[in-house]
Amino acid sequence: MEQNCVQILARSLEKKSQALSKIIEQNTLQETILKQEEFDMDAFEASVDAQNKLVEELEQLDTGFEALYERVREDMMVNKDRYHQEIASMKELIQQITDKVVTVNAGNMRNKRLAENQFKKVRENIRNGISKSKVARGYYNSMNNLNHVPPQFYDSKK
Repeated sequence: MEQNCVQILARSLEKKSQALSKIIEQNTLQETILKQEEFDMDAFEASVDAQNKLVEELEQLDTGFEALYERVREDMMVNKDRYHQEIASMKELIQQITDKVVTVNAGNMRNKRLAENQFKKVRENIRNGISKSKVARGYYNSMNNLNHVPPQFYDSKK
């Protein structure tokens, strides 16, 4: 029974590593989208949604791993010789996961800066559009009043 639990722990770590690899792919995709001159908000939003689903999957894997580890921890500590190979494999997987987490965090920080710059550009474009609209409206109003000539011989003393 305990041997099966240890194998399940290892598979859980492998799934976590795969999920982190997919998150790294989403980070790379987001970086590509954010570096484009023409910002595609729909593609960016779809990538963020996919990444959020992967993060939820990671949280579930973590919760399951911790619960199962608590059940078998004592047996693993007592019988280290029996689980030596599995423990070594899990240590390697945990190291890979740690490296991937660092990569994900660095990618998230980089993408955050890129997103802030893109959103700043979008706000400036909107602001420029509003000011151009005001200028156009002012020009239109002044041109409409150009042909309006007030009466010249109007007696205002009545």
